[in-house]
Amino acid sequence: MAGSRGWLFLGLLAALLLWLFVMPMRLFRGTQYSTVVESAEGELLGARIAADGQWRFPSSLPAATGNPIPERFAKALVQFEDRHFYWHPGVNPVAIVRALRDNIKSGHVVSGGSTITMQVIRLSRGGKRNIWNKLIEAEEAVRLECRHKKREILALYAANAPFGGNVVGLEAASWRYFGRPPEELSWAESATLAVLPNAPSSIHPGRDREALKAKRNRLLARLHERGDIDLDTYRESIEEPLPDEPMPLPGYASHYVESAPRGVRTRSTLRFGLQKAVEEAVRRRSDALASEGVADMAAIVMDNGAGEIVAYVGNSSPSRVRPGVQVDIADAPRSTGSILKPFLYADALEAGVILPGTLLPDIPMNLGGFAPQNFDRQFYGAVHASDALARSLNVPAVFLLRKYGVERFYEDLKARGITTLTHPAGHYGLSLILGGAEARLTEITAAYSAMVQASVRKNGHFQGRAGQNEASVRKYGHFQGRDLALWYTFEALKEVNRPDQLDWRLIGSVRKAAWKTGTSYGFRDAWAVGMTPEYTIGVWAGNAEGGGVPGLTGARAAGPVMFDILNLLPESAGWFQEPSEGIVADVCPQSGYLAGPDCPERTAMLLPPSALDSEPCPYHGGGVFALPPVMEWYYRPHHPEYGSARKHQDAVMEFIYPSSGSTLSFPPQLSGETPGAVFRLAHRNPSTTIWWHLDGSYVGETTLIHDLRLAPEKGSHVLTVVDEDGNSLAVRFSVR
Repeated sequence: MAGSRGWLFLGLLAALLLWLFVMPMRLFRGTQYSTVVESAEGELLGARIAADGQWRFPSSLPAATGNPIPERFAKALVQFEDRHFYWHPGVNPVAIVRALRDNIKSGHVVSGGSTITMQVIRLSRGGKRNIWNKLIEAEEAVRLECRHKKREILALYAANAPFGGNVVGLEAASWRYFGRPPEELSWAESATLAVLPNAPSSIHPGRDREALKAKRNRLLARLHERGDIDLDTYRESIEEPLPDEPMPLPGYASHYVESAPRGVRTRSTLRFGLQKAVEEAVRRRSDALASEGVADMAAIVMDNGAGEIVAYVGNSSPSRVRPGVQVDIADAPRSTGSILKPFLYADALEAGVILPGTLLPDIPMNLGGFAPQNFDRQFYGAVHASDALARSLNVPAVFLLRKYGVERFYEDLKARGITTLTHPAGHYGLSLILGGAEARLTEITAAYSAMVQASVRKNGHFQGRAGQNEASVRKYGHFQGRDLALWYTFEALKEVNRPDQLDWRLIGSVRKAAWKTGTSYGFRDAWAVGMTPEYTIGVWAGNAEGGGVPGLTGARAAGPVMFDILNLLPESAGWFQEPSEGIVADVCPQSGYLAGPDCPERTAMLLPPSALDSEPCPYHGGGVFALPPVMEWYYRPHHPEYGSARKHQDAVMEFIYPSSGSTLSFPPQLSGETPGAVFRLAHRNPSTTIWWHLDGSYVGETTLIHDLRLAPEKGSHVLTVVDEDGNSLAVRFSVR
């Protein structure tokens, strides 16, 4: 018998412990929360209302404990709702008896006798307020006390109590009524919120406001009597006015907040002070451009060391009403213009396709109807690769892409994390480098940042955090020669003319940056990306709805904002350091190629190892620097120092238009006549006479300027030219 009683006792004890410490339900099951986004420092950036239409902030702590509760509010709440809160086990028998006595005496319910713990249970369970539910609340309140500390129970109450209208919870109420977090509230404000759940409808103007103020002041008097606040604080507090209409919540990084996970609290990487300053800088410039028809602007700032976005403006001036204001343009695919050129330059350097100053052709070209033009509509004959990048010349970039390979560059871009290349490489062709594809500002900025991360890494490791922009990290591993390719890229980009025309070499206060602009076809997209060793800044300007604006360019619209943001950032500790590893080789200073046996001058340069696979200088023969005829034709007017052409068996003339094997089209005019086209030839001796023959028939002669208008019929043709010395040249083409 004794043994049976022992087992019975243990069983009853186990049942008691199970009853005390295991809640029959999860508190606040199915509760819907607002979307809340904080800065890296914990400041509120913005929020979105919960799916049930309530402002109810999710906890920053585990669900069971609720938000931390400020001391002022805790003292005010306990004094108003449950003065014996810290002494009872969840139920206060004295309060229940007193409430029962008062209710019988008055003939109706004037007091519920509920403790704060019981109110937490009621808020979680819902249901009608009757005797049966009150008993359940009392029973579960005791069990809740066994599982949680008093401070946690206060926090649960504060996070779920009603505060008037559609405001639930202390944090939401603090922001809606006072515009700041609970820990910054005054004693009067804390007391107001402590009494409000008792009569939440009184917060609104015209609804028992004086009664609410009187209730608040009685609580303040009690706090003074207890010694929680001194006399001066009490006198000042009772004079504070009640809040008026609910205030709007902070609206920083609005598009970032809109895209955040719904119904949870997100601690972002955005830096509060910087975010505010960047938004203001973008708003100021964007509002000025709006009068010119440029409605939208986006900006991204990345910390290169951490690999994180620290400022994000999805679209400027959210309060300025316009089509497309809600579009997060920073994350929308847009035509890239010239913004991809630095990637091609760096990749070609690393692969040994070019050297930093290799001369690239800048002459007319027509490939199946694709005839790229420089922005200024001029041709320069031949331009050093670094100069072509700094000046953002289109034609040399197309020649370089053709030499490097479209498919190869296409794969490089995808490896950098550009996800908008949804078609095969052949779909984009050579236009890939001139805006034939689309990209997001977020991905472009991250890809540029990855270049910086790779160039400033130490001991073969990135300074960024693991997992940040992993696609770009894989692209920029620690292969020998990549450091040099990136360094030469940054050196070229720091020579880009600034929109303010200031020279960092001459003015010490001018911030130095490697930067690049881009402008898409039809003046629809203006880009600017700037880099220092510490930060990367990306800016886009245009119209979210896609309309072009004549004169919209990256340098004019996006560049100034990029430098405004640069000036908001901490001063750079230094510049990109030239790597010490590589190979030293002799380079021809005139052509930029590896020096050949006929190059009269040589310059030793530190180059990526793959540079040894590049070709030697093709433009020196017999010690004379001479370009092919077409390059020479366009090069000479910009270079008066250019010497005489070499006299040997090299070609003395070359067709500028058409190119061999091209297909031409001559749309008829309104009159029905076919105007044809101007066929153009470059000759080393422009003063010579050229005789032209189309399909064996003489069609004219030219001197000095070798241009001839012809209108061949549909079909295949051969155009032949002969000069005074008997040199001849032919080109085949067709007309459709």
